[in-house]
Amino acid sequence: MENCKYLLEMNNICKEFPGVKALDGATLKVRPHSVHALMGENGAGKSTLMKCLFGIYEKDSGEILFEGKPINFKSSKEALENGVSMVHQELNQVLQRNVLDNIWLGRYPRKGLFIDEKKMYEDTKKIFNDLGIDVDPRAKMGDLAVSARQMVEIAKAVSYNSKILIMDEPTSSLTEKEVEHLFRIIRKLREKGCGIVYISHKMEEIKAISDDITILRDGKWIGTKSVADLSTDQIISMMVGRDLTNRFPPKDNEVKEMILKVEGLTAKNQPSINDVSFELHKGEILGIAGLVGAKRTDIVETIFGIREKESGKIFIHGKEVKNHNPNEAIANGFSLVTEERRATGIYSVLNICFNSTIANLDSYKKSRFSLLSNKNLSKDTQWVIDSMHVKTPSQKTTIGSLSGGNQQKVILGRWLLTEPEVLMLDEPTRGIDVLAKYEIYQLMIELAKKGKGIIMVSSEMPELLGVTDRILVMSNGRVAGIVKTSETNQEEIMTLSAKYL
Repeated sequence: MENCKYLLEMNNICKEFPGVKALDGATLKVRPHSVHALMGENGAGKSTLMKCLFGIYEKDSGEILFEGKPINFKSSKEALENGVSMVHQELNQVLQRNVLDNIWLGRYPRKGLFIDEKKMYEDTKKIFNDLGIDVDPRAKMGDLAVSARQMVEIAKAVSYNSKILIMDEPTSSLTEKEVEHLFRIIRKLREKGCGIVYISHKMEEIKAISDDITILRDGKWIGTKSVADLSTDQIISMMVGRDLTNRFPPKDNEVKEMILKVEGLTAKNQPSINDVSFELHKGEILGIAGLVGAKRTDIVETIFGIREKESGKIFIHGKEVKNHNPNEAIANGFSLVTEERRATGIYSVLNICFNSTIANLDSYKKSRFSLLSNKNLSKDTQWVIDSMHVKTPSQKTTIGSLSGGNQQKVILGRWLLTEPEVLMLDEPTRGIDVLAKYEIYQLMIELAKKGKGIIMVSSEMPELLGVTDRILVMSNGRVAGIVKTSETNQEEIMTLSAKYL
């Protein structure tokens, strides 16, 4: 290793799936004691390249050197045992088990024939203390917030004492304070000699934490440079192959009459939302802001009938509706794009046609008892692919094989097929590249211009300020204030977010 300049070298990696060349000569070289950003649009090949390293996929051709020696891991277990760990964008945890089980599953410390639970607890506490993570090791994973689960996953990766640590969108569920905490962990690992591969679409993070940057486009290596030598505009230009002058499209939607009124909405199982009231108008994009734990998601889930309502009223076009479940909500003109795409958004092993049309199946029946019309299913699926600009070989492609951004576009198209009056979006651009974000913003504005009412929950302050008309700020389950976007700023929103803490 003394004579090895790079900790990891991936040279001319190629990987092809049926109808898709995911990697076409991709290259990545990571130095020890460095954070190496890996960037590109959704579908550029970032996650595929890392999965080839991690043993999830087998590369078709190319060479991988780790500490100067050729390697070709056949499984993620082999990668972990040899010093390479990965924090995946979509958390894959056993929610019914506790934190300890999730960290040590498959490698429990033993005392004779029995699991050494005392050592397991002590080792976990030591890792948590070293990383400054405040989570009860015996807590049930499913009871933790997404942000806490994310930190547990990072701790698990660190527990392998890996020399290469891959982080795929690690901050997508973290608050600003938690991001700073994560950065402290990353800097500590860098000081120890680790090479960290950091995948993110957030430009501010890349500039703040990274030393080097490699950019992929359409599976090809575009370039590797020092982050200090590149501006944000240059990075975007390398990613998309052209200049993108604005991060947000021009807003020309017109806010009209009221479409939705919510009065005193309180969820049954506490802690959750209390006495939430607001209005939404035709042609309006209403943002919902707040810190993690503010219960932003609880608002849209209670409106949509996922959470049971304790009290309060919901009116659409002046008529009270009672959404006891999502089916009733859909029938009443509501739709919801959920935050956790993999867990609650897609049927990952089924094709794009199924995922596009599943929320609207009744419309494809020729009569009440007849079979579905394949012709109409195909027609609407093609509309989703074309209008959402979904990159896919065909309608029959498994949605799980698409990039995160393309999966999100399919989900959006699915809900638009139900022709909703109110479209609710929970973190719609989470884990999506800058160009795909722009396309989704454009779509939202176009829908608003057609008279739809849009509610968007977001943790990203720039997008709330960039695309909404008004912002509802939540604090500890209550409405802290509703502000006009054109008349507010980040400081006011953050002040309101802390109002009831």
